[in-house]
Amino acid sequence: MSAMPPSPSLLDLAPVVPVVVVEDAADAVPLARALISGGLPAIEVTLRTPAALDAIRAIAAEVPDAVVGAGTVIAPAQVTECMAAGARFLVSPGWTDALLDAMRASGVPFLPGVSTTTEVVALLERGVREMKFFPAQAAGGTAYLRSLAGPLPQARFCPTGGIGPVNAPEYLSLPNVGCVGGTWMIPADAVGARDWGRVEALARQAAGLGRSG
Repeated sequence: MSAMPPSPSLLDLAPVVPVVVVEDAADAVPLARALISGGLPAIEVTLRTPAALDAIRAIAAEVPDAVVGAGTVIAPAQVTECMAAGARFLVSPGWTDALLDAMRASGVPFLPGVSTTTEVVALLERGVREMKFFPAQAAGGTAYLRSLAGPLPQARFCPTGGIGPVNAPEYLSLPNVGCVGGTWMIPADAVGARDWGRVEALARQAAGLGRSG
């Protein structure tokens, strides 16, 4: 039996991954549709609210073009819950051996969080080459990632934390950055007003950042 072709890298789906905090699960589907219409198909729903799993479940069921994932995954039990809800990728702010084992066993792409060179080397030792760099700005920003590219070129990152439309292009220009995560295309006032047209316009601008360099 021939092997299945490798899945496209999560880091290559779009230049920006929206990091979404859903307060009301009823907003999940229209929000996801607005982001996709703007050119951002990979959507990270963070496990920071009681509505998060219902939001992932709704997007997975009703928005087939979305690649919906779960963020702020910090415990192996959450991996099981997210997979049951339909998550297609997992993101953690940091990692432990137990969490890494659970994410690997899920069978979906995952981005364990790192903020130090030692953490990066430890993941490379375990065969993991794609990581979340968090909190990006506080942990050294583009200067830190640029310094890692020389000794550790095999590691690729999705920086998240303190990234917006002004500094995102600088991150995206780095050879070891595949995409960035951010919230600027889903401002709270737009979501609160259910102004999905504004969300779509901001998403379109964010998607265009990947074509600027």
